[in-house]
Amino acid sequence: MVRTNVKRIVKISVIGEVVSPVARTPYRITADGRPVALPGVGGITYNVRVGDPASGFEADHVEPGVSIENKEKDDRLPGGANTALNILSCVGNEAKVASGDAKGDVGVVTGKHGGIEHVLVDFDEETMEKLVIGDKVMVKAFGVGLKLLDFPDVKVMNLDPGLLDLMGLEEDGGKLVVPVAHVVPAAIMGSGLGADQTYSGDYDIQLFDEGMRSKYGLEDLRLGDFVAIEDADHSFGRIYRKGAVSVGVVVHTDCVMSGHGPGVTTLFTSSAGKIVPKIRSDANIADVLKLRSS
Repeated sequence: MVRTNVKRIVKISVIGEVVSPVARTPYRITADGRPVALPGVGGITYNVRVGDPASGFEADHVEPGVSIENKEKDDRLPGGANTALNILSCVGNEAKVASGDAKGDVGVVTGKHGGIEHVLVDFDEETMEKLVIGDKVMVKAFGVGLKLLDFPDVKVMNLDPGLLDLMGLEEDGGKLVVPVAHVVPAAIMGSGLGADQTYSGDYDIQLFDEGMRSKYGLEDLRLGDFVAIEDADHSFGRIYRKGAVSVGVVVHTDCVMSGHGPGVTTLFTSSAGKIVPKIRSDANIADVLKLRSS
């Protein structure tokens, strides 16, 4: 068990509502110049959940499970309530339906999607059939401020302490060993690079180069996979730093547009390279939290 300051962090409620899919135009332009019409962000995605493949669907940026957003408006703080939902929600947090036919049903936060600023929640199939767009979902936000007491060179973010305890973390020579399904080079990271904070949003893995996909075994990348990104420092935003290591969770599907791909929400980062990835095929939130029956 990794020692943390869990008794010092605050658990607080944030709320969102199930949001409709949105589209700016019928077409997205692919990286090879073709216009295509595809499902995208938002809504209740009945047949795509964490544990499913991150690529191969006829889709672009599809968010698994249920997408929520806080639509409350405040002229003093534009976007304030939704910003709080996105920053304070952590992967692994409990999310409870607060209205509608599914009221009282419980799911789990599985990621955050930047640009659209959605929080993503996994519910079982029975609950998703009862949900409708506009239903309220309350998250018990818990994890912001979490520290690893024995690893001062490792920063943790966006992570519920309960999920952290289940991930199988180990210590080796003063470094944190983190089980991951894949290691990804910084060279193929795209959209999200340059953000000035990593307490919300995500960072896309570009899968357009067949050689890199094969070299790093990314053909079987899954939604919910924990992945390590080499030479990536997410301490105060997302930058390239040789020797740094960041670990995150895959939160949305592959994309057809240049610079985009399966998104990764950051969970750990070390500018000093004090994270050691340990490859495990079951290093996926669906497996760790037993979210799928098969």
